[in-house]
This record gives sequence, C-alpha cells and structure tokens, in this order.
Amino acid sequence: MELTIAKIAELVGGDIQGDGSVMIRGVAPFEQASSRDITFAAGSKFLKRIEETEAGAVIVPREFQHPEKRLIKVDNPPVAFAKVMETFHPRSDKPAAIHPNACIGENFTCGDQVLISPFAVVEDNVTMGNRVKLHPHVFIGDHVTIGDDVEIFPNVTVLERCRIGNRVTIHAGSVIGSDGFGFAPDGERHHKIPQLGIVQIDDDVEIGALNAIDRATFGRTWIQKGVKTDNLIQIAHNVTVGEHSILVAQVGISGSVEIGKHVTIAGQAGIAGHLNLGEGAIIGPRCGVVKDVPAGETVVGEPATPATRYFRVIKVFLELPEIKKQLNKLEKRLKTIEGLSDGAA
Repeated sequence: MELTIAKIAELVGGDIQGDGSVMIRGVAPFEQASSRDITFAAGSKFLKRIEETEAGAVIVPREFQHPEKRLIKVDNPPVAFAKVMETFHPRSDKPAAIHPNACIGENFTCGDQVLISPFAVVEDNVTMGNRVKLHPHVFIGDHVTIGDDVEIFPNVTVLERCRIGNRVTIHAGSVIGSDGFGFAPDGERHHKIPQLGIVQIDDDVEIGALNAIDRATFGRTWIQKGVKTDNLIQIAHNVTVGEHSILVAQVGISGSVEIGKHVTIAGQAGIAGHLNLGEGAIIGPRCGVVKDVPAGETVVGEPATPATRYFRVIKVFLELPEIKKQLNKLEKRLKTIEGLSDGAA
C-alpha cells in the first residue's frame, strides 16, 4: 500500500507542514523509520530528537514547529498513528460461517456475518448479534447474550447467563463468569456459598489474555463501558469497574469493590474487599490498597499512601543511614559532656 502524506493527513484530520505529495509505504518506530515510512512523536523526549528520525513524515502535536521535517499536526498523535497503523495493516478476516466442527446447542439465535470456528462450543439458548467472531475452542454457556461486533479469541470461556455488550474483545484464555470465591466457615470446614449472579460486560470493553472475572454472589459483577484490562487480571465477585478505567497486568481486585470512572490501577496492585476507588483515582504499581481512595487522588506504596506524602517518607527513609551516623556522633558527644559534668562534680 502507498498513500500520500496529504491523504494520511486527511485520514487523521491533520494539518500538513511540507510536501504533501510524498508517498508513504509503511509505518515504523521513531528510531527505525526510513524515508518511505511514517512515525509519530508525542512527548518532549522524541520531539527534542526529531532531527534524528529518517521518517518521510512525522505525526506531531499541532503546536509543534520544525522548519525541515515533513509534519502532520494533530490533536492526539498516538491516536492518529494508531489509525494510520490500522490503515496500512488491516486485519485479514476469515469469511463468516459456522464451521461444521463447531458444537451448537438448541435455541441458538444469531445475526448476520457470524463466524464460529472449529471446536467452538455454544450451548443452549445463546443469543448473538451481528459480526460476532468466535475463535477455536471458545466455550459459550447456556443463556449467554452477546452483542454486535464482538471478537472472542481461542480458549475463552463465557459461562452461563453472562452478558457481553457490543464491540467487546476478549483475548485468549480468559474466563468470564467463574464462581466467586465465597465460603462460610463453621469452625471445622468451609461451606461453599452458591454464586447465583452474573458478569455483565458493557460496550467497547477489551479484556486481556488470561483474565478471571468472577460472577456475583447475587446481582452482577459489572465491567462498564470502555474499560480496558491488561493480561493476568483477577476481578472478584460483585466488583464494579467504572467506565473507561484501565487495569494493568497482574492487578487483583477483591470482592464488592466499587471502582469509579477513569480510574487507573497499575501493575501488580492489590485492592482489598468492599472498598471504593473514586473517579479519576490513580493506584500506583504494586500498591496495597486497604482503605477507600478519594476521587482524583494518586496513591502509591504498601499500604497505599497519598503520593506526595509517600515520597516525603521515602526521602527520609533513604536518609536514615546518614541520620543514624549523626545520632551516633551526638550520642558520643553527649556521653563526653556527661563525663565532664560528672568529673566536675
């Protein structure tokens, strides 16, 4: 594929600086781009080094200026570059069909252009919308509903009665609707509490590989619109993840946690049960959250501490060896003074 810089600018709604008739043949990283590639530079780290790239064109923020480079100026360079990548590397889709080696239960209904691959299992009373893609070895349980434009990758399990919205992607190996971890002790043993709820995943959600999202004890575990999860995420029963929140790899969320909109939880953070994370909160990597986090607050460390306070504490902690030396010196001086005082007496 070849596109002129002008055509690419039109695609992403950008303004051109330089010759818009130059042909671009591909996309490439900043350091590796050739004169026939397009790349992007969003942050100051790359904008300061823009002369180092050999790219034929660079997507940059609208306010950026450079007299020699061919630029496409946009409001959001990473998003624009993603659109260009999709244009140069469109996905090759298999034709819609239900493979004869798929196992389809009773009372199955679906829309148009549905792909069900070999060895996928769809149990009874399942409803799917248009343009759904089930890859090999997907399991869809009884009474599951799936919206339009959903893609479910190999070895995903969606268990009974769960609800999947529109434009949802679930990556390989994830389990949606496994039992929540609920047991009642009687002093000698643990009795399993039936998990009678569901998982509801709203529109425009992307679930990473090897996620485990447990069904609710009652009601629903709810993944709201636009949420994105990385790989290896655990979401326990009755959790609500608010709209457009981000969960990074190896996050673990205990039961009945309420997560607001636009929350970011960084890698390996753990959230104790029955907490509330307010809208726009940021949870740092490997953070141990044991109490509510107010809206807009950034917390780090274990236990989770407001970032400004945490870094003051860390600064003192790193200075402890020097503080100890000073204390030892003061102790020796004090003993000397005490000795002189005793001698004088």
